Amino acid sequence: MSFLWPTMLWTLALLPLLVLLYLWLLRRRKRVALPYANLALVKEAMGKRVGWRRHVPPALLLCAIAAMLVATARPAAVITLPLAEQTIILAMDVSGSMRATDVQPSRLEAMQAAGKAFLADLPRSVRVGVVSFAGTAAIVQPPTFSREDVVAAIDRFQLQRATAIGSGIILSLAALFPDAGIDLSNVTGQRNMPAPLGQQPERQEFTPVEPGSYNSGAIILLTDGQRTTGPDPVEAATMAADRGVKVYTVGIGTKEGDVIGFEGWTMRVRLDEDTLKHIAQITRAEYFYAGTAEDLKKIYQGLSSRMVMEKKETEISGLFAAAGALLTLLAAGLSLVWFNRIM
Repeated sequence: MSFLWPTMLWTLALLPLLVLLYLWLLRRRKRVALPYANLALVKEAMGKRVGWRRHVPPALLLCAIAAMLVATARPAAVITLPLAEQTIILAMDVSGSMRATDVQPSRLEAMQAAGKAFLADLPRSVRVGVVSFAGTAAIVQPPTFSREDVVAAIDRFQLQRATAIGSGIILSLAALFPDAGIDLSNVTGQRNMPAPLGQQPERQEFTPVEPGSYNSGAIILLTDGQRTTGPDPVEAATMAADRGVKVYTVGIGTKEGDVIGFEGWTMRVRLDEDTLKHIAQITRAEYFYAGTAEDLKKIYQGLSSRMVMEKKETEISGLFAAAGALLTLLAAGLSLVWFNRIM
């Protein structure tokens, strides 16, 4: 635990003075009571209530004051909190190598099944979008709360040639920040349409932020192969890092790879783990290896909980203030019940 105003902790030095003041008041009361001749009668009337219980309310009040003094120092702690709103972009590889069967029944079908399992574990308050990429990238489902629409988009995947991992990342960023003016001319295979005269958008000043600091959205990138075309994936990951977006990477396929046939060609497809690990590292995210369909499903289920909870340093002075208030009420209540007076 840390403190935003640590100098206020010096006020805790007042507590010993309060203890001394309490002891002085007890001795003073004893001296004042000595002149009375019927002191024994007074003690007998008070009965057994006079004893250790007389010190409980003041002790609780002292603890309450201590909690409130600590609250003035604005304590902060790293705790896990649910995110109020978040958007997840699933960037999914639909290149021809996804027909490989080293992950049963095939890499594509295993990815689709795991994606649906991921959706089932997400709260309805999280928006989900889907970006598919092969030689180019496309937003097949803009971010939505409708799980049915996302499932339908995943079921519509069609395999295509080439693998442009960088395009998938950049288009996922555009889906997260639709008004950021991200250049997509080398991502979708289409040039940006020029705006009508007099309606040219103002260029927005972009200031990089701390990598991994964006808490309202994340990208989950799933691919099985090496980049064969499109922007450099590392440069695309740097764009994400500059915007604080984490890119969780999932490598699907066996490390030995598989031989596939496609339009008269045969080729061995391997997993480029180094690039995927680098992408995750740059964006302050994590890389996961999925060698089987069951591994892939477990990864997605684990990611679903990561996506809706986060650990962050949060000020907890309100908790100390609340504890102080409860202790004060408890002290007053016990004093009223035991001695028919408040303190």
